[in-house]
Amino acid sequence: QVQLVESGGGLVQPGGSLRLSCAASGSISSIAGMGWYRQAPGKQRELVATMPNSGNLNYAASVKGRFTVSRDFAKNTVYLQMNSLKPEDTAVYFCNVVLVRNGFQSYWGQGTQVTVSS
Repeated sequence: QVQLVESGGGLVQPGGSLRLSCAASGSISSIAGMGWYRQAPGKQRELVATMPNSGNLNYAASVKGRFTVSRDFAKNTVYLQMNSLKPEDTAVYFCNVVLVRNGFQSYWGQGTQVTVSS
């Protein structure tokens, strides 16, 4: 079993900042990468930022320069620092972890709501 516990979502005004955290626990001996996705109402889930073990960061064009993904490898935790937030960043943000287990297996957190509104 793999557990992903997310925290840090909430309501923020445009231009504000939030920091999301996601801690992985359970059968996670072979993490290949961790990252964040989001899903806005009526839209498909989309990549926000990922950080594989190689360290090659990957960002959606819409968040590049505003969001920063990082990991604490010792704590199996991934963070998403979100600055200069815009109303269009409003979505449910999902943590994702990819394990090397008979190939690659992907696991998802329960999601945390981020609302950017004045």
